[in-house]
Amino acid sequence: MNPLSFPTGAASLPLSAPDSHPVAKMESNFADMIKSSIKQTAETEQQSNIAIEKLESGEAKNLHEVMISMEEADISLKMLVQFRNKAMQAYDDIMRLQI
Repeated sequence: MNPLSFPTGAASLPLSAPDSHPVAKMESNFADMIKSSIKQTAETEQQSNIAIEKLESGEAKNLHEVMISMEEADISLKMLVQFRNKAMQAYDDIMRLQI
């Protein structure tokens, strides 16, 4: 038996043409990505605050859902801070380049 032969009845996968200009097809730019990340972080923080208020007022019955909401907000904020740190580091590296 030939190891490269396909079993009978097996359909081959259709191949798509490679993108010739993937950068040109990008719908949003870098600034929009940053703005949406900041907006998502703010929304996550707001949802966490609402969950905490509901827990304090007795509306929320599950403590674990509130804790998950708080952790999501914390992770989102930490990611945004690290993104800022990397951007500042890249800026500093560019400024140190000798021309």
